[in-house]
Formats: sequence, structure tokens, C-alpha cells
Amino acid sequence: MEAEASRPAFYALAPGGWRDYVTLLHLPYTAWHLSYVAIGAALTSAFAWDRFLPTLAAFFLAVGIGAHALDELNGRPLRTRIPSGILVGLGAVSVAGAVAIGVVGAVTVDPWIGLFVAAGGFIVVAYNLELLGGRFHGDAWFALAWGAFPLATAYFAAAGKLDLVAGAGAVFAFLLSRAQRHLSTPVRDVRRRVSRVEGRIERSDGTSEPITAELLVRGNERALRTLAAATVALAVALVIMRVT
Repeated sequence: MEAEASRPAFYALAPGGWRDYVTLLHLPYTAWHLSYVAIGAALTSAFAWDRFLPTLAAFFLAVGIGAHALDELNGRPLRTRIPSGILVGLGAVSVAGAVAIGVVGAVTVDPWIGLFVAAGGFIVVAYNLELLGGRFHGDAWFALAWGAFPLATAYFAAAGKLDLVAGAGAVFAFLLSRAQRHLSTPVRDVRRRVSRVEGRIERSDGTSEPITAELLVRGNERALRTLAAATVALAVALVIMRVT
């Protein structure tokens, strides 16, 4: 396959050293999913920095670091050279940090936050380590855990309740995350499992082009990058709206 398409992800740097840790963060996707936190917090007029920032920090620890460290530990999909012991440490410390932030919120803000903490702590481990035979690793669980859940949690942390606005926002995040999964699954298959691609596309106007790995991933990845940027832009716009 072409060198570009042979990388495990479009954002993956050359393996080794500090680059592995940057790759581990899945920066475009982490920014995308943290945007749901911002959108959830900004959907309510009760938006407040002292509720939003701790929630954002907790999800960065749990999703941006913890989930990705556990995912890399489970099969090395990004082909990093980070020692397994360090991945275990990163996963444990970051998830524990996220839980600690949530516990503080449950004690000082609303005890019901504890339910979100318990649910989030469970899913981040069950999903990424594919516990119970991968029962929690499907497309619907991805959309629920990385889309609807962050938005609903941030909304509740800010407003102290869940209502129709939170429900509609969660549906938006669920569906957009489901679309992300539909686009990224075939890309991951080509980048991480396919060793050879052959064939040609013959068009009705007489032109043709070879089928390559780069051709197979190009459209989906352009859509993924665009959707990630669009979601971040929406999140920024909503936060600006609330603070101005």
C-alpha cells in the first residue's frame, strides 16, 4: 500500500519517542468528542465556567488519555512503542483523575453526578478493553459513550437536570458519532488490516483509474476531518454565545 495509507491513522506520527504520545491522544477525535461537552454545557442558560471546566477536564482525562491508553494496550492499533506498563499507568491514573473530579462534583454540586461518574468509569474500561466478549464495543455503544453521554453529562453538570433540550442534544451527538463510526470503520480496516489492493474503476466516459488504498480512504477521511472541525467550531460558537 501507499506510504500515506499504510499509517494506522491519518493523524499518526512516525513511531517512537514523544511522537507516540501525541499519536496516542487521537487529537482530531479527542477535540471532536470534547466538543460535545462544550455543546452540552452551552445548551443551558445555566452555563458556568466553574461547572464546565472541571467537566471538560474530566472527559479529557477519561477519553483523551485513559480510553486511548487502554485501547492501545488492547492490540496496539496505533502501533506505538509505548511500554505496556506506561499504558497501564496512563490509563489508571487518568481514569482515576476523572473519577476524582466527578466525585468532587457529586459532593459539592449534586449527588446525582455520582451516577454519571459510575457509568462513565464503567464504559471507558468495558469499551476499550472489550470486556464481556466485546458486548460494549459496538457502533451503538460508541455513539452512546463518546457522543450522547458527554453531552448529557455536561448539560446536567451545568443545569442540574435533564430535559427535552438535553435529550435532543444527546440525540444529535449520538447520530453524529454514529456517522463518525460509519466513516471511520472502513478507513481503519484499510489502514490497519489490508495488505494489498488491486483493480480499476472504469467509467462510462471511457476514463479509468486504479483502485488504491489511498483512494479507498480519501473520501471518508476528508469527511471525518471536516466533521471534526465543524463540531469544534459549533462548540466554540455556543460557548462564545454564553459568555458574551
